[in-house]
Amino acid sequence: MATQPTRADARGNRARILEVAEEVFGRGGSTASTEKVAHLAGVGIATVFRHFPTKQMLLEAVLVRHFDHLCQRAQSLAESDDPGPAFFDFFGQIVADAAGKLAIIEAFTDAGGDVDGKAAQGPRDLREAVGVLLRRAQDAGAVRTDIGLDEVHALLVGVSRAVAHIRLDERARARALEIIFDGLAPR
Repeated sequence: MATQPTRADARGNRARILEVAEEVFGRGGSTASTEKVAHLAGVGIATVFRHFPTKQMLLEAVLVRHFDHLCQRAQSLAESDDPGPAFFDFFGQIVADAAGKLAIIEAFTDAGGDVDGKAAQGPRDLREAVGVLLRRAQDAGAVRTDIGLDEVHALLVGVSRAVAHIRLDERARARALEIIFDGLAPR
């Protein structure tokens, strides 16, 4: 028996649920509820569970969507005529989004999610996309050529976690990025 195509309203509900869930779990982490997601998405809780039978499945879909969007953004920036600012802007965007992403990951693991499962591909794809941006920025002379993806990834993860856990204000975060970017700039 062939599966029926998803109705437009069902696709719209699913997209809205994912969008709202990213916001709700990004702010509330493990304490956020699927009921709040349903309410803010304008659907019943049964609709949420029809699309995502468990909280874990919802959070996994949110993570996959989040990383897909980041990778798409990186791929579009890779086509930029000015690769230096594209690299640094993307680095800053990842850091700015870190607290929400980490809250969603925490909620996912608390709900029994496996960080080595389906959601693990996103970080690998993102790392690869950052590598493309890095190489283009290096080729353009905007980033030191003696810096590798491993070092950039370590800086990105480190500052992202610090910003998320210390809750740096905008000024302190901007200054931390300025220091890192200065260290990445050619001598």
